[in-house]
Amino acid sequence: MTKVAALIGLIVALAAAPAAAKVEIDITKGNVKPLPIAIARFLGASPDTNKVGADIAQVIAADLERSGLFAPIKEQAFIQKPEQMQVRPRFADWRAIEAQALVTGSAEAKSDGKLHIQFRLWDVFGETQMAGFVYTSTPANWRRIAHIVADAIYKRITGEDGYFDTRVVYVSESGPRDRRQKRLAIMDQDGHNHRFLTDGSYLVLTPRFSPKRQEIIYMSYFRNKPRVYIYDIDSGRQEVLGDFPGMTFAPRFSPDGDRVVMSMAERGNSDVYVMDLRTRVTERLTDNPAIDTSPSFAPDGGQIAFNSDRSGTQQLYVMRANGGDQKRISFGEGRYATPVWSPRGDLIAFTKIHQGKFYIGVLRPDGGGERLLTNGQAFLDEGPTWAPNGRVLMFFREKEGGGRGASDTRLWSVDLTGYNERPVLTPADASDPAWSPLSLIQ
Repeated sequence: MTKVAALIGLIVALAAAPAAAKVEIDITKGNVKPLPIAIARFLGASPDTNKVGADIAQVIAADLERSGLFAPIKEQAFIQKPEQMQVRPRFADWRAIEAQALVTGSAEAKSDGKLHIQFRLWDVFGETQMAGFVYTSTPANWRRIAHIVADAIYKRITGEDGYFDTRVVYVSESGPRDRRQKRLAIMDQDGHNHRFLTDGSYLVLTPRFSPKRQEIIYMSYFRNKPRVYIYDIDSGRQEVLGDFPGMTFAPRFSPDGDRVVMSMAERGNSDVYVMDLRTRVTERLTDNPAIDTSPSFAPDGGQIAFNSDRSGTQQLYVMRANGGDQKRISFGEGRYATPVWSPRGDLIAFTKIHQGKFYIGVLRPDGGGERLLTNGQAFLDEGPTWAPNGRVLMFFREKEGGGRGASDTRLWSVDLTGYNERPVLTPADASDPAWSPLSLIQ
C-alpha cells in the first residue's frame, strides 16, 4: 500500500493440499451459515515474536468473523496448544470442538531485522493442508501480513478474492451541523492505522481512490472556491486538477486511472464531463437541461452510470463511455441517487429515497433484480462504496442527534445478502467512504 514494492515479499508457497479437500463455503446462497474455524496463536521463538504471533491470529480472526462467513472458535476451547503442532495437528482434537478448518502459523525474527511469518490452512475432517505460505516484512507491518493471510484463507475457502488488505478514505466530520469541520481521513478497512490527510481548514467532499496509483481525487472548497484535487498518499503532495468555470461534483477515476468523470455546472445546468489526465482535455458527455450527476464507470470502462432528474424525478441512467445510448434503468417507487458500479460489473449500488426513508440497494445494469440491503430505519443511509471483491458495501448512516443541531453520522458495512450489517468504527463522525482497490502486491 505505502511504498508497496518494498513492503512485503512472498517467499514461497508451502506444499498445498490435494484437490480433494472439501472445506468450502457456497457464497451464492442467501444467508450463509458461518464456517467454524480455529485460528491458533502463531508460535514465536521469543516473548516479542510470541506477542506478534498472538496479535496476528487475533487480526485474522477478526477479519474473517467480520465477513459474516466464518465463526472463529474461542481459544479457551482449544485442546491442542500451538507448541504441540510443530509438524502436524491432532485433527481429532479439533473435530472434538467442531472446527471444520484450522489455521496454524509461526512468527520468527531474522538476523536482518525482518519478520518471517509462516501459516498453514488445514481441512480438519479431510486431514489435509489446503494452503500454506511464508511472508517476510519489517516488524512494523505485522498487521498488514495478518490481513494478507486472512485474504488467502478467504479465497481458498470461498473461491473469491478477499478484501482485508485494503484501505478506506472518508470524510471525518466534527462540530454542529451549521459549522461542520470536514477533513480527509484514511484507515485500514478494519479501522486501524487511522490518520488525517487534511487539517480541516477547508471543506472537503467525495474522496475516491485511483484504481492504479496511490492517489485520491476529491473536491475542496479552498477560500470558498470549489476545486478538484488529486492527493498523492505516499508523498502528501496535492495537485489542483483544474479551475472549472462552474461548480464541480463527485469526481471519480476511470478503471484505467487515466481519466476522471465528474459533473460540472455551467449557467446553472449540470452535465457529465470526462477529463483525460494526460492531456487535461475535457469532453462533455451529456447535454440536457436536467441535472445529471454522480457518474461512475463500469469496470471495463465501456459504460457510465449516472443519475438525472430529466424524467421529472431523480433516477438512474446508463450510457456508453462516449455519452451515447443514454437510457433509464430505475423504475421503482421513489428517487434514486449515487450509483456505483460493482467491481465485478454485475450490479450497480445506489441510494434510494422513498416516503422520507433512505435505503442502500443494488440492481443489475439493465435495471432488473432490484434489492434493498438496508431497512431505511435510520434518518439517512447514503453513499455506497464497493469492496474490491464486489461482495461487501460500505456507506454512511446519519441519525438525528440530540440538541443544538448535532448529528450522529457513522460508517457501516453490509454484504450482498443484506444480513451482515456492521458498524465501522472511526474516531469522529464519518461520511463519504471510498474503498481502495486490492493491494498492488499479488
